[in-house]
Amino acid sequence: MMRKSLLLFGLLISSFSLFAQGPWTLQDCIKYAEENSIAIKQAQLNIQSALLDKRQSQLSRIPSLNGSISAGEQFGRTIDPTTNSFDNQAIGFNTFRLESGVLLFGGNRVNKSIQSAKTQAEIARLDGETAANNLRLNVASAYLNILLAEESLRNAKNRMALSERQLDQVNKFIKAGSRPANDRLSVQAQLAIDNQAVIQAQNGVDIAYLSLRNLLLLPDDKEFSIVEPDLAEPDEAALVDANFPMVYSAAMNTQPQIKSAETQVKAASIFEDIEKSGYYPSLSAFARLTSNWSSAAKTITGFTSETVEQDIFFQDNPNDPITIGISQMVPIREDQPYWDQLEQNFGQTVGLSLNIPIYNNHDVITRSQKAEINTLRAENNAELARQQLKTDVQNAVANAKAARETFAAAKLSLEANRIAFDNAEKQFNLGAISTFELGNSRTNLDLAQTEFIRSKYDYIFRLKIVEFYLGRDLKF
Repeated sequence: MMRKSLLLFGLLISSFSLFAQGPWTLQDCIKYAEENSIAIKQAQLNIQSALLDKRQSQLSRIPSLNGSISAGEQFGRTIDPTTNSFDNQAIGFNTFRLESGVLLFGGNRVNKSIQSAKTQAEIARLDGETAANNLRLNVASAYLNILLAEESLRNAKNRMALSERQLDQVNKFIKAGSRPANDRLSVQAQLAIDNQAVIQAQNGVDIAYLSLRNLLLLPDDKEFSIVEPDLAEPDEAALVDANFPMVYSAAMNTQPQIKSAETQVKAASIFEDIEKSGYYPSLSAFARLTSNWSSAAKTITGFTSETVEQDIFFQDNPNDPITIGISQMVPIREDQPYWDQLEQNFGQTVGLSLNIPIYNNHDVITRSQKAEINTLRAENNAELARQQLKTDVQNAVANAKAARETFAAAKLSLEANRIAFDNAEKQFNLGAISTFELGNSRTNLDLAQTEFIRSKYDYIFRLKIVEFYLGRDLKF
């Protein structure tokens, strides 16, 4: 009872820790996604199935062993299985059979089948890694979208707070008589725009969270938030050594989809050998043990003397025979005991069976030719996979370099527009420019801030893609 209580308490604690944990890191999200993803579970089932096929192929080396028992009753003119003679009575029977067989030579089919099962298991494992990689990329992208949305929301709130301060300042100027009352309208309009931007940014955060929740298959009632890592501005020199040949070479050695495609070529070649084994004779060994019982079987338990009358005719008087009694021994027959029959009818058989293919409607030829075609298809698919990876890596490197240039330009633009706005705000406070001119400078700053945030996270994500192809873990 105590053990059950402790087990239940442990389960409750585990459930509580799962649903009451704090903000999630990217690694937490990836781990949870891998544990709950339907695609990953399907891949794991495929691996389990392939491993079972692998084990079954290895067991095919072992001789088979099968037994059978049958019992019944025969009616009418039937053959007594113990004597092989015809009998017209109802006969009960019971037969036993134990037989074994093993393939001694089959054109190397067994060995090739084992190799094929091993390669299929490896393909299933690599496909599982590919599914996991795709899931990790999707989770990282969704995670980064939340960070982008959160920073955009903070930026929108900061702009709204700035507009509120400007409105207070304009009200003071109007009250002091240094600004016309209409200046308030421009700032109020900007404040309304900023409020709308905050609402839109909050909606963006909610949608970003919803996307990640759906990707993780989180329950609707589960509270969820992410850790906001301290993301420094990405290093503009991060891609100095990330040239295409280096990244592509690393990707060729680390990406499981390439290894899977190459292993599929190997598997197709092995299957081709399996089909061609049909050209060769096959030699099998077999052994068999049999015994049977019949209700009609009799055994002689003794003899008895009987007198048989017989007429004897004499030549002198052929019409008047003399009857005499002749004594003879007659066997006494009784039902043969069950176990005695099984022992007496016990038979053993051993032998070899040679199967020689002569003509089978071109079946082996056709299957061999189709296997050769499948090998060519696998080679083409492997080349397509390499070409696709090459294109993906080229795009990843090019996009990362473009994102770096865009981020650098956005950073300069933000610095310039921030200085311009600071000067405009000072001039506005001195009454040198109007609220319209201040608003234009403010709009330029807002656009620069928005582009800076967008380009920053785009550059971070593009860098992560390149690092992914280099075989590095996804982390912020």
